Amino acid sequence: MATRDVRNFHTHKRNLISTAMPPIALSVKPRRVAVVGAGAAGLVAARELHREGHSVVVFERGSEVGGTWVYTPRVEPDPLGLDPKRPIVHTSLYSSLRTNLPREVMEFRDFPFMARPGENRDPRMYPGHGEVLMYLKDFAREFGIEEMVRFETEVVKVGISEKGKWKVRSKKTSSFTNENGYSIDIINNKSEAEFDDEIYDAIVVCSGHHTEPRIAEIPGINLWPGKQMHSHNYRIPEPFRDQVVILIGSSTSGIDISRDIASVAKEVHVASRSFADETYINQPGYDNLWLHSMIDSAHGDGTVVFRNGKVVLADVIMHCTGYKYHFPFLDTNGIVTVDDNRVGPLYKHIFPPALAPCLAFVGIPWNVAPFPLFEFQSKWVAGVLSDRITLPSQMEMMEDIKAFYLTLEASGIPKRHTHRMDECQFEYINWLASQCGCQGIEKSRKQMFCAAYENMRLRPDTYRDEWEDHPLVFEAHEDSMFDR
Repeated sequence: MATRDVRNFHTHKRNLISTAMPPIALSVKPRRVAVVGAGAAGLVAARELHREGHSVVVFERGSEVGGTWVYTPRVEPDPLGLDPKRPIVHTSLYSSLRTNLPREVMEFRDFPFMARPGENRDPRMYPGHGEVLMYLKDFAREFGIEEMVRFETEVVKVGISEKGKWKVRSKKTSSFTNENGYSIDIINNKSEAEFDDEIYDAIVVCSGHHTEPRIAEIPGINLWPGKQMHSHNYRIPEPFRDQVVILIGSSTSGIDISRDIASVAKEVHVASRSFADETYINQPGYDNLWLHSMIDSAHGDGTVVFRNGKVVLADVIMHCTGYKYHFPFLDTNGIVTVDDNRVGPLYKHIFPPALAPCLAFVGIPWNVAPFPLFEFQSKWVAGVLSDRITLPSQMEMMEDIKAFYLTLEASGIPKRHTHRMDECQFEYINWLASQCGCQGIEKSRKQMFCAAYENMRLRPDTYRDEWEDHPLVFEAHEDSMFDR
């Protein structure tokens, strides 16, 4: 199917699918719900909660919706992100970032992520980050979500109040637009800010998990004299011109950034614990990019030794090693904890049994097609909060969690990967759909997701631009239009 025909099909589908807000359900038990964060998870959570008849307030510390998809050239003053008192930049986007999934896989069910006309729109199947932000803003406008959002309002503390309710303490932030057109947040000093305290029936945490970096442990790194940083603070390649750079991590961001930097750096070396100890490969298509096994040690003379025996005199080590779950505002009296990046105990990655249903998390799983997963999680949360959908007993939920943990352990899956889903996400989404009484994920979208990852594995440099005419695209469009 030609690209132009795909876009025409998108337009036809758009005309056939009504995206107007449906009538609000006559909720059995409407509640006053606070949603923390107006990124993709917070936006769709707000929509589903409102559809169910709940009263919704979304707290957003920034001046616009979009969460991590709001790009800024700013970086944090602590390049490793270890200083707990540092001013936090709530995005990890780099300038050249494009999605690693087709837009058809990313879209919400009843709001097609189609190419739209207009200045600064990106019609590519794997668009840049700016197009994703515009899609989220279009979504928020279409469903009236912006009216529920308190912008420039930071949640300072969420705690258990009397009679099973929750106290939310918030404070105003402020922002200004700099000379480059980027919104810059100014966080008021807590000792001077005026706090607002409010009581809510329920809390839905949608604050994301891309702000607290994980750092690799390297023997001897305290003696190494070069610069260290986390990819959270990477924006453009120019600062690395003519330098020797080591990247730790072979995830999608690590792969993308290594190629970005290779365009200007003297040498780029990618180390990963997922590579065998003898690995030493010159990346095809590059004369200055090598793949290594993990770093063995770093030394005071500036050298870094890899497990494959190679020695590199490096200027920079960049940790592309992911993030920690971090909820500094949330006080559950120790009921919900983060242990080796396992948030728990959570029933189905959402509800802590002892506090269910009035505390829920949307967006915890990773290595997923995020927007559809957020949507099904939100539908379930909304239905449970209105008592239209019944949860198991607290004991039954805890037993389910324990059985899940035992399964992970028996499979050799480390605790830090508790919320990693990969292909299991589709079984999970379909289970959520069955609880909500709605259709699950379309078969074509699962096939597109799997095909996209295989295409990325085989063609990491070109996969984003070599799939315009894939027949699965048309199947996804047909499913989207006719199976809702």
